[in-house]
This record gives sequence, C-alpha cells and structure tokens, in this order.
Amino acid sequence: MEKKTIFLIWLILITIVGITSSVILLSHNISDDQKSDNPKNIKADVIMPTKVSRPGCESTDSCYIPSKIEIKKGESVTWVNQDAAFHSVTAGSYGEPSELFDSTYLDPEESFTFIFENIGTYDYFCTLHPWMKGQVIVQ
Repeated sequence: MEKKTIFLIWLILITIVGITSSVILLSHNISDDQKSDNPKNIKADVIMPTKVSRPGCESTDSCYIPSKIEIKKGESVTWVNQDAAFHSVTAGSYGEPSELFDSTYLDPEESFTFIFENIGTYDYFCTLHPWMKGQVIVQ
C-alpha cells in the first residue's frame, strides 16, 4: 500500500510539472508571436516621441527625431508614432500641404513608410500639431 501511495504522489507531481511546463512554453511562444507583429519592432528612421502633441518640442527641434534626415534617391523613410496621441506625416507645410505623401492619422505605435524616388528637399509636418515639422533631404 505504501508503494502505491508513493507511486501516485510521483505520478501527480510529474503531471503537475508537465502541465506547468506546457503552459509556460505556450505562453512564451505566444509572446514571441505577438512581438513579431508588434510595431515596436519596426525599424524607425524617424520617431514621434512622447508628449510632442503639446507645444514646446519645436524649441528643442525634437518633435520628430531626427527632425532632418538625409537619404539617397530610391531609399525609404519609416516614421513611427511613439506618442500616446495621434500624429501624421504630411508632405509640405502647415496650411500648404503637397500631395506627395500623407500618412493620415497614425495611432500610437503605428508606422508610415514612404520611398523617395527623386532628389530634393522635402518638408513635412503633422496636420494635427502645426509646430511639428521635419525634413527629408534626398541626394
């Protein structure tokens, strides 16, 4: 009788350890899958950092980081909104947008990518926050 009891206890312990290990492995795999879809893993060339939806970032030139970026013809720029507020990346300047590119409103953690196919200097801004300005220089 004593051997049967010890055997049952071991069987229960092995079952508990097996179930616990399975749950841990499954939750780890789910986390890895979610991370691969997570916009935070997107390589940002330019970010919209936190709290730029309030005036003030323009005085330190930090509304878009970096505010000026130089690339070669045919390369792309990816902007990522790391703020808690909506933002946009719109070609031109406030009150005078061009139709070259417009991200529309980007939710927090969303991104926008544009390929620059022509040499030139391209100003852009946020349609919701006119103090937010940046520039792409294509060589």
